Amino acid sequence: MTYRTKHQPDPHVQFKEIRILMGVVVLILGLCSAVVSQAQDTTATSQSDWAQWRGPNRDGIAREDPLLTSWPAQGPALLWKREGLGKGWSSPIIAGDAIYITGDIGDHVIVFAFDRNGTPLWHTENGKAWEKPYPGSRACCAFSEGRVYHLNAHGRLVCLDAASGKEVWHLNILELFQGTNITWALSECLLIDGDRLIVTPGGKKALMAALDKHTGRTLWTTEPLEEDKTSYASPILFEWQGRRFIASCSSAHGFGVDADTGRLQWTVPLNNPHGVNAATPVFGSGCIFYCTPYAENGRCYRLTVTDDTVTAEHLWTCPIDAVTGGGLLVKNTLYAAGYRQCKWWMAIDWKTGQTQHELKDLTTGAAVYADNRLYIVDEKGTVALVKPEPDGLEITGQFRLTEEKITDAWAHPVVHSGRLYVRYHDTLWCYKIEPQ
Repeated sequence: MTYRTKHQPDPHVQFKEIRILMGVVVLILGLCSAVVSQAQDTTATSQSDWAQWRGPNRDGIAREDPLLTSWPAQGPALLWKREGLGKGWSSPIIAGDAIYITGDIGDHVIVFAFDRNGTPLWHTENGKAWEKPYPGSRACCAFSEGRVYHLNAHGRLVCLDAASGKEVWHLNILELFQGTNITWALSECLLIDGDRLIVTPGGKKALMAALDKHTGRTLWTTEPLEEDKTSYASPILFEWQGRRFIASCSSAHGFGVDADTGRLQWTVPLNNPHGVNAATPVFGSGCIFYCTPYAENGRCYRLTVTDDTVTAEHLWTCPIDAVTGGGLLVKNTLYAAGYRQCKWWMAIDWKTGQTQHELKDLTTGAAVYADNRLYIVDEKGTVALVKPEPDGLEITGQFRLTEEKITDAWAHPVVHSGRLYVRYHDTLWCYKIEPQ
């Protein structure tokens, strides 16, 4: 299916295939990568929806069962697929009876709305497409109180009416906070905290900022870090020792701010040659995990809150250097895949950082967790159901999205209401994963 907008008179725009540039750092998907938080739900989204990046708690965990414990050789039953999304790595979000996803069509990024059967509802432009290295849409949408929000690759943030797709307001966060775009473009999946919309422009006027989600008005800002820019990560929101924090990554640091004031609370070094920190931090049991490729890899810190002071004490280091993929913290085990050093899946002890298990049958990728299993999509297009066992990680089903050779299946999967959603550029697949 091809979509037509007022800026695109030709409904048959063909997309120029790009060659994956091996050895170049890939962008966060939305993309985005992300490793995820094990945080309390303090966002404005419903627990019954998957209305933002990585679900209700931004932790990649779908709290539903029962689901299929294994798959037939061809994979679970395909309910429907929708083509015509264009280039992009953004994941779908689901709110009420609608699915929202983005893709680059011709010269513009398009926000699509579908019903639960994949039937188109509306589509709306959000500015220019990204046409430089790795063309395609980045960040996924966020939904709150009848509005859909999206940040495009150039910093254009739009608020849309969820029912009609009509634009309510927009602004450019790079222009507003004097930031500059980064090599592979902005990829942040927006965080909604009550009436606040959190963005990370990394500009001269703000490292991070909270905007009024109804109007776009600035509510608070975080002081910039000297000679630091934004990066490709998406933030998390969590509570610890009676306070609320937002944590994310800049081009050279992992950091945390006070969620109510924006005041910077801690920074830790995340230096790498490319200024690429794509993995969302992981929080659990008073500890926070950051990782950076090509350099310091995965590092866990203990957070101690004393009055207005927060200290981040380094506890352990592990070989996780995720970029486009994500990780999951479940029952004191971190599941994640590396990118350069260990380009396969690992189970890491959250208390010690020691590797418990390795799964080398799948390459780096992204995952969600539901009903005691991992749903993994690796970058070569293999979709796998993996059960953590005491003695290892067992694959109980797998299939290929396409028989073509690919290395950029970077969109994160979604599990919601007994369905598995998987996106590869132009196509979104919906599979039935609940028992008959």
